[in-house]
Amino acid sequence: MTTPFDEEPHRGPGLFSRLRSSFLTGIVVIAPVGLTVWLLWSAMGWIDGVVLPLVPDTFQPEKYIGINLRGVGLIIFLLFTIIVGWIAKGILGRSLIGFAEGLVDRMPVVRSIYSGIKQISETVFAQSERTFERACLIQYPRKGIWAIGFISTPAKGEVAEKAETSGNLLSVFVPTTPNPTSGFLLYFPEEDVTELDMSVEDAAKLVISAGLVYPNAKDDDNLRNGS
Repeated sequence: MTTPFDEEPHRGPGLFSRLRSSFLTGIVVIAPVGLTVWLLWSAMGWIDGVVLPLVPDTFQPEKYIGINLRGVGLIIFLLFTIIVGWIAKGILGRSLIGFAEGLVDRMPVVRSIYSGIKQISETVFAQSERTFERACLIQYPRKGIWAIGFISTPAKGEVAEKAETSGNLLSVFVPTTPNPTSGFLLYFPEEDVTELDMSVEDAAKLVISAGLVYPNAKDDDNLRNGS
């Protein structure tokens, strides 16, 4: 016999709670895969829509196979880009590019647009060693507040000459959260930059996740638990 003062026995999570937990877990698994597939599928469709209208009817794949295969335009674009790049590496290609850029330099508005797009393309796509190789900690926006940054290169030229500092300067890119592609380019004295052992990829994950995803988090938990 029970009374109103007796404690209720401990009950496990109900059916609704278990379903909700399973649903959220499924979302975490499906969302990255689904968004990745959707973005790739949409990108292929957009490229097909731009490239295929430029292909003569004689070479349209749909004319021979009867269906419009998504991704054909992307393949044509890749092949065309490889051929253009191969030609551009040769003497004739470099001469033609130099002649065309000379003409563009005489056009005031077009010159500004072309030079900006070219600089962005070379920064993003060019095969060079200009990339972030080290992650670091810097005190920003004031002393006592620490932020993650990516070391770019030592300061050079006029920046290094006119900066009022006795030592070397390092250019550091400080990304924003959760979008690390935007941020601030700051110059710090070398002694004020603390390099991190974590890789650039791990530091980027830490920034994107707003501090929720730490590299080697399991190892740190084991150390704290004494195991």
